[in-house]
Amino acid sequence: MARVCQITGKRPQVGNNVSHSNNKTRRRFLPNLQKKRFYLPEEDKWITLKVSASAIRTINKNGITSVLKKARENGNVLV
Repeated sequence: MARVCQITGKRPQVGNNVSHSNNKTRRRFLPNLQKKRFYLPEEDKWITLKVSASAIRTINKNGITSVLKKARENGNVLV
């Protein structure tokens, strides 16, 4: 699962580069993915996830356990 956020499921999007003369060529918009370790106190272990920057903010706000629970319900997380 390269270039896919394991929490939100964000993937690369496609679009166009548009030049000054209005020529269009295809391009990809990649998500801002980071490899990050999180500590799970319930299981007393560390897990490494490939998550987007917005997912890191969501984890900081809501907590890793609730975010992982919701991601497992959506079928995004592999851990």
